[in-house]
Amino acid sequence: MESILIHKLKPTSDPIVVSVPASKSLMNRALVLAALSKGRVKLICGSYGEDTRTLISCLQSLGIRTETAEDSVTVFGCGGRIPNQTAEINVQSAGTAARFLTVALAFCGGDYLLTSSEQMEKRPMEVLSLLEESGVRIEYLKQAGHFPFRLHSAGIQTDRFTIDTDKSTQYASGILIAATALSRPITLTLSGNRTQGSYIGMTLELLAAFGVPYQKNGNTITVFPAPAPPSEYEIEPDLSGACYFYALSLLFSEKVLVRRVKPDTLQGDFRFLRLLEKKGVKLIPLNDGLLADGSNTNGFSGFDENVQDYSDQTMTIAALAPFADSPTRLRGIDHIRFQECDRIRAICENLTRLGVPAEWDGQTLTIRPSTVNGGTLKSYGDHRIAMAFSLIGLKTGNVTILDPLCCKKTFDRYFDILQTLTE
Repeated sequence: MESILIHKLKPTSDPIVVSVPASKSLMNRALVLAALSKGRVKLICGSYGEDTRTLISCLQSLGIRTETAEDSVTVFGCGGRIPNQTAEINVQSAGTAARFLTVALAFCGGDYLLTSSEQMEKRPMEVLSLLEESGVRIEYLKQAGHFPFRLHSAGIQTDRFTIDTDKSTQYASGILIAATALSRPITLTLSGNRTQGSYIGMTLELLAAFGVPYQKNGNTITVFPAPAPPSEYEIEPDLSGACYFYALSLLFSEKVLVRRVKPDTLQGDFRFLRLLEKKGVKLIPLNDGLLADGSNTNGFSGFDENVQDYSDQTMTIAALAPFADSPTRLRGIDHIRFQECDRIRAICENLTRLGVPAEWDGQTLTIRPSTVNGGTLKSYGDHRIAMAFSLIGLKTGNVTILDPLCCKKTFDRYFDILQTLTE
């Protein structure tokens, strides 16, 4: 499918009810933890996206046994000893697989060839220089600090690391996860502005769920050798994907129920739902999920927020911003220029195509309310750009999204679900 025209949302008196795939962030962390563990772990997850399928394929290439069922993946842990220590793996465009596996392989040791998609080749891997400083030899096959490369490791030699969280909290999470494979403690010190970031908190929660002992003292975390993992662990649904539907509660004054979502989620994107609450949307926990009730809202003001710790929702907020009654200003997002695409540039270019004023001054993204024209929008190969800008199409009925299938990265059936909701 080269493009898709998004039709207007179909009026309904009933709540919009949808299901979303498993959280990629939780699922991929759990997969690597299970793979490095000393036992068998069944991950109860429901459906999942392409990034997770890529990670499972990489684990299989490393000789780690997995069994997939309709609603689960069972992983047979290797106890920190990778069965195939001369493997070739292709992480495709999966950022979590790229970062978590690179660090894990460096910690465990072996000689590996790591390749990726062209998109991933453009994304810098700052953690590689940190690994080199720790005695790992990296042979770059194209650009230094980027995929593809050969990794040669006799096992990590240092016991202490420092990570700048301004660049990526995934590097910190990768070290915390990889530390569980070793028989000695590993200490990580965090610097930068995201030392208390939600994704690091998510990783620590998963360590606890997998029975991994750790101590946290300020911005320093020490991970100790892990005992046997749990036999089962249930993965939450993807809140990032759910937020596109929850946004409809404000944009259309609708009731929206996403199955299995709970208020005590480990995922930082729940802060987006708190933004909806501030605009008058009520959040109501139900037995089968979380309901966002926007039926009593009537218009909304612009957003003025630092979204550093839930930056995946920058695009969702940007899609709502043209319909607000005052300007939207978003900060703390400089790092999203280096993700699947330059997301700030993608937002500004797509909104400009629709006649909506949007500008980035290096610190703040400002979007001014405007009459929205029809148009054809680029996804830039970025699943979050494609899914977020579909919201504008649902409101106007005259937006075409190019390359919509890039959403398979995390949400295979996203546009199939949208079609059931449109006129």
